[in-house]
Amino acid sequence: MTERKEIYSVSSLTREIKGVLENRFPYVWIYGEISNLRIPSSGHCYFTLKDQGAQISGVLFRGQASRLKFRLQDGQTITGLGRVSLYEPRGTYQIIFEYMEPKGAGALQLAFEQLKRKLAAEGLFDEAIKKKRPPFPERIALVTSPTGAVVHDMLTVFRLRYPNAELLVVPVRVQGDQACLDIPAAIAGINRHMAADLIIVARGGGSLEDLAPFNSEEVARAIHGSVLPVISAVGHETDYTIADFTADMRAPTPTAAASLAVPDKKRLKEDVALLAARLRLCMDRRIEDGRLRLNAASRRLVDPKKKIYDHRLRVDELTQRMARAIRRELGDRRTALTWRRDRLAKASPLLAVEAGRREVRSLSRRLNLAMEARLARSRDTQKRLEQNLSALSPKLVLDRGYSIVRDSQSGEVITRAAQVEIGSSLDVVLADGLLEAVVERKDDGKEKI
Repeated sequence: MTERKEIYSVSSLTREIKGVLENRFPYVWIYGEISNLRIPSSGHCYFTLKDQGAQISGVLFRGQASRLKFRLQDGQTITGLGRVSLYEPRGTYQIIFEYMEPKGAGALQLAFEQLKRKLAAEGLFDEAIKKKRPPFPERIALVTSPTGAVVHDMLTVFRLRYPNAELLVVPVRVQGDQACLDIPAAIAGINRHMAADLIIVARGGGSLEDLAPFNSEEVARAIHGSVLPVISAVGHETDYTIADFTADMRAPTPTAAASLAVPDKKRLKEDVALLAARLRLCMDRRIEDGRLRLNAASRRLVDPKKKIYDHRLRVDELTQRMARAIRRELGDRRTALTWRRDRLAKASPLLAVEAGRREVRSLSRRLNLAMEARLARSRDTQKRLEQNLSALSPKLVLDRGYSIVRDSQSGEVITRAAQVEIGSSLDVVLADGLLEAVVERKDDGKEKI
């Protein structure tokens, strides 16, 4: 049996293997295709790097990932520098990357294309949001390096074309990572203090690496957020940067930017002289036209005395016509007044009142006569009725010896013997009084009284 010199635990063996790997492969260059890319909220990138025959886990921590010039994607083939390590809890080895770039196209070019697509999708390149430069800027801010030929060439162009403009040179770094901070800070400061009418961001030509700050997202967003119009003048005529697309105007070179920013004073003077000549010619024509119109008006002008005499005659004529019109109007009104007065007299209410009075008196007389006649007829009728009533009066009958017999209790008039009984009390009404009687005997009426 083989003699056992040392027995490893899982942890100790894993640590030994980890040490061997890290010592044997402290840093290695490796290329492969990225797959299974995961970027959690921590910002670290976890992925698998593979080729046709094998695969290995890879890690790119947030700090290193933030310095990449491009965005990691599944399916990308990259070349990277990293150190081999072993993840002890799972016993798997991995590569912790410090740097990587796309294989084939350069990282800067890929980053340029990715950022260009991103900002274009957000609308930062839209022509509708571009600001117009002022035609006669009084103060221009130059965001560029204070040394080198660029700033001197631009100042020369400004002095030759438009020395009236005040130039403010804002010194910044135009190369390296620090430039990505200097340029946005300078643009923000100029906007904050409104220190200029126009901003020019300029730099001379260089490689893609040299122009990298002007392809950064920080500079692009600073230009987009500027309230003041910005001209981008970076590199040579064939160089295009993200700053060129974002700026309100692009100049192919810094000196061209100076020419675009200001008018040519010499040309302005020529234009002013031409306009002045045209203005003088126009004024001369207007003066001549006015003189001709004045002469024509003078010829048409009548002698003032004659004009006054004509007006006086006209006034006299109008005065006479007005007097005649007034008299005619007064006569018409007088005639109308007389006619209305006559009509009013005929329709006077006094006449109607008097006629009413006469009618009332006539009716009153007729009423009195009718009442007297009616009263006489009523008296005659009364006399006849009294005579008829007297003829029918029971008193006359009583005076002739007759009487009226009534039942003492009921007051009923007794006209037949059958109405009473023996012993009934009766009241006998005579012409001059009343007798009380008691029935002692009844007769059926066969004997004549």
